[in-house]
Amino acid sequence: MRVGVLTGGGDCPGLNAVIRAVVRKGVPEYGYSFVGFRDGWRGPLEGLTMTLDIPAVRGLLPRGGTILRSSRTNPFALPDGVDRIRETLRNKGIDALVAIGGEDTLGVAAKLHEAGVNVVGVPKTIDNDLSGTDYTFGFDTAVQIAVEAIDRLHTTAESHHRALIVEVMGRHAGWIALHAGMAGGANAILLPEVEFDIDQVCKWVESRFRSDYAPIIVVSEGAKPKGGDEYLQSGETDAFGHVRLGGIGDWLAHEIEQRTGKEARTTVLGHVQRGGTPTARDRWLATRFGLHAIEAVHDEKWGSMVALRGTEIVTCPLTEATEKLKTVDPSLYAEAEVFFG
Repeated sequence: MRVGVLTGGGDCPGLNAVIRAVVRKGVPEYGYSFVGFRDGWRGPLEGLTMTLDIPAVRGLLPRGGTILRSSRTNPFALPDGVDRIRETLRNKGIDALVAIGGEDTLGVAAKLHEAGVNVVGVPKTIDNDLSGTDYTFGFDTAVQIAVEAIDRLHTTAESHHRALIVEVMGRHAGWIALHAGMAGGANAILLPEVEFDIDQVCKWVESRFRSDYAPIIVVSEGAKPKGGDEYLQSGETDAFGHVRLGGIGDWLAHEIEQRTGKEARTTVLGHVQRGGTPTARDRWLATRFGLHAIEAVHDEKWGSMVALRGTEIVTCPLTEATEKLKTVDPSLYAEAEVFFG
């Protein structure tokens, strides 16, 4: 069997570990050959490929990013997208695809399965917002990077006696903000799932200053004040209809200064959370996903995605993984509120 592999959407730590595991098991155990499609779904659209063999995946375990590169290409935004992909797979003798990605990449994979393409999905996103799996690889590394930043900001906040806001990624799910904020000892955590009261945030800030400590506020890029809207970098949308979020941290800093008279500054972590070496946990999870993904190919479980449930790796339908976002349960946020202020 000849198997194509692609990585779509945003990059994240652990992608290369999946590619490595798929090839390292698929070649010696099943005798498969592999073709890497470059630049996400643009690869099978335009026939952009590279050889994936054992030598090609050596040394990939600790390497961030993706050797296949990525893009936010949406084949279904093109009138002939599906036909072009079918033609590429036929011309290159590809029997099956392993698609590694998040909501959008796997959404395309699910539609291609319905169109008759043999495809298996692997869940990837630092946002941890894919239904069907308890965790996605990339999330642990993103949280660890955010926690390290918060730890460093505590000391400079105390030195200058100012409020510091840390804006993290996550889009419409607050998993990174919740985990990093709790682990980093933030005095407030603001999530997309719970509209926040700016007056209450200022009370937490003032309470922290009264105890002679400087406050740290962690805010997810998709968080909204009560009665307000998301803050956007621009009104433009990508191929999947998503806007670019960002700016809530600067708005918070301005409001806190105006309402409390205390100096406030914002640190936007942005793509720092995506880059660099994956944590041990992400390497472990990505490797397990890769091993089970090639098993799913061997068992012809087309239209499925590998997923973590507890400690077990299982398969579930791609449609289940992409039908809705996995967001933070308000009860988890209520636990964090105990430590605010």
